[in-house]
Amino acid sequence: MADSQNERNADPKMDASALFREDTYTDRKVGTIRTLTPVKSDGTPDSARKIIYAGEAQIMTNAGPLPINFEIDAESLAEAAQKFADTAKVAIERTVRELQEMRRQAASSIVVPGAMPGGKIQIP
Repeated sequence: MADSQNERNADPKMDASALFREDTYTDRKVGTIRTLTPVKSDGTPDSARKIIYAGEAQIMTNAGPLPINFEIDAESLAEAAQKFADTAKVAIERTVRELQEMRRQAASSIVVPGAMPGGKIQIP
């Protein structure tokens, strides 16, 4: 994955065969649904590819609001809106587990001499 990230950074060309038009919908309460409609390089709809529905919600953390992004498996905007709550709940639970794991790893990390500038031991 790091290699593909480096490749994208090295050559920032847009892929004209993989373009999408993005529309945003919100109820101004719970979250946002983005529809990513595939388009051809001339901007006309590309019916050979599927529309992608992406949700966004937020959770509050000690550092402030954290956006949670997730894909919604749906065939229409109405279906995406209907599935938003359940899909968001799964994405939020996954994010909370990942945050807890990151905290656990940070709490159990050992700082060794030489790893910090100046080679001094620091206690977290």
